[in-house]
Amino acid sequence: MIDFELSPRIKGTKNMIHMFAESAVRPIARQYDEQEHEKPWDLLKMVQKVMGGGIAGALGSPEKKEKKEEGDQPKEKKPRETNLAGAITVEEIFWGDAGIALAFPGPGLGGAAVQASGTPEQKEKFLARFAGEEPSWGAMAITEPEAGSDTANLKTSAVLDGDEWVLNGEKIFVTSGKSALEDSEGFVVVWATIDKKAGRAGIKPFVVEHGTPGMEITKIEDKMGIRCSDTVSISFMDCRIPKENILGSPEVVDKTKTEGFKKVMATFDATRPLVAAMAIGVGQASLDFLKEKLTEEGLELRYGINPHRMFSIERDLMQMEADLKAARLLTWRALWMLDNGLRNDLQSSMAKAKAGLAVTRITQKAVELMGPLGYSRELLLEKWMRDSKINDIFEGTGQIQLLVTARRILGFTREQLK
Repeated sequence: MIDFELSPRIKGTKNMIHMFAESAVRPIARQYDEQEHEKPWDLLKMVQKVMGGGIAGALGSPEKKEKKEEGDQPKEKKPRETNLAGAITVEEIFWGDAGIALAFPGPGLGGAAVQASGTPEQKEKFLARFAGEEPSWGAMAITEPEAGSDTANLKTSAVLDGDEWVLNGEKIFVTSGKSALEDSEGFVVVWATIDKKAGRAGIKPFVVEHGTPGMEITKIEDKMGIRCSDTVSISFMDCRIPKENILGSPEVVDKTKTEGFKKVMATFDATRPLVAAMAIGVGQASLDFLKEKLTEEGLELRYGINPHRMFSIERDLMQMEADLKAARLLTWRALWMLDNGLRNDLQSSMAKAKAGLAVTRITQKAVELMGPLGYSRELLLEKWMRDSKINDIFEGTGQIQLLVTARRILGFTREQLK
C-alpha cells in the first residue's frame, strides 16, 4: 500500500538539499544562464565530494547489499525508497536551478541504461567510477536526425568484427555528451542496431568510453533554456569498442521478440519519473516566488470558500497548486512502484505527461500574473518559463506519453494506435 507520508530520512534529506539549493545554486542561476556552456566548477567539485555521484547518486548505482554473518537474526524488512529519495533530491535541486542541476556530475542517463541492461560486472566497472573525488559524467545517445520519438527507427549500426564492435552513425541532442566525452572517466551509452532486418529486436546498448577513436562531437547546441547543461551531436565513424562493452546479450534469438527495445523502454521507465521530478522542482520555484510576491502586496489565498467568491487570481493560483500536487503524486506513485519491483511503464508515462504540461502552464501563468516584471530579466520567472519547456520534450514528448498511456489503458498495440 502506498503511504503518502515521507519517511523521516527522506524529510531530512529534502530539507538539507533545499537549503543547499537556496544558498549555493539559486544565487548563481542567472550568471550561468547568460554564460552558456560554462560550468560552475567550484560548485560541481563540491557536489561530487559531498554527494558522491551528483543529483542522481542513486540513479544507475547498484544497490549495496549488507553482508550477513553466521548466526545473524533476520532484520525487519524496511520499505525500499531509493528512487523516491532520488526524486525528492532532484526536485529540490531543480527548485534551485534546472540548468545548473543538469550540469551536475553523475552517471545520468548513461548510468540508468547500465543499471537497466548491464551485467553485475558491467555495473561494477562502469558505475563505480562515479564515487571518486573528481566529477565524472555519463550520457546516453539515442535520438537521431530521422529517429526522434520513433526510437524503433534507429539507423546507427554496430557490426561485430573479431573482438570489437564497429559503430557507425550519428546521434543528436545528447544531454551532458560534451561533459562525458571530455571526462577521462566518462562514457556514453549508444543505442544501435546489430540487425536492421530484426527491427526492434536488433537494438542494443553499447558503452563507448572517453577517448575512443571514431567518436567525435560535431555540434554544441545553443538552447532556449537549461543553458548551463551541454547538449551535443555526436558522430561515430568506424568507432571500435571492446566486444564486452555491449550491455546485455548480443544475440537476436527470435526476430519476433523485442528484448533490446524493451530495455530501452525499461531505462525510460526508471528515468521519466525523475524528469517529472525535475519539472515539479521548477514549477514549485515559480509558484513559491509568485505567492511570496503576492503576499507582499497583501493578497492571502482564501482556502475553503466558495469558488464564486474568489478573486480570479486566487482561482488561478489554486489551479496551479492542484496541477503541481497531482503531478507530484503521480510521480511518487511511479517511483514507489519502481522501488518495489512493479511494472510502472503506464505510471511513468502518466507522471511525465502531467508534470511536463503542468510546469509549462504554471511558469507561463506566473509570468503572465507578474505582468511586465515577469517578462523582464530582473526576475527569474522568465528563465523558469524557458527552462520548463524541455520537460515536455526530452525523455519522450508529452504527445508520446499520452499515446503510451492510451495504449496501456485501452489495451491497444502500437500498430492499432499510432
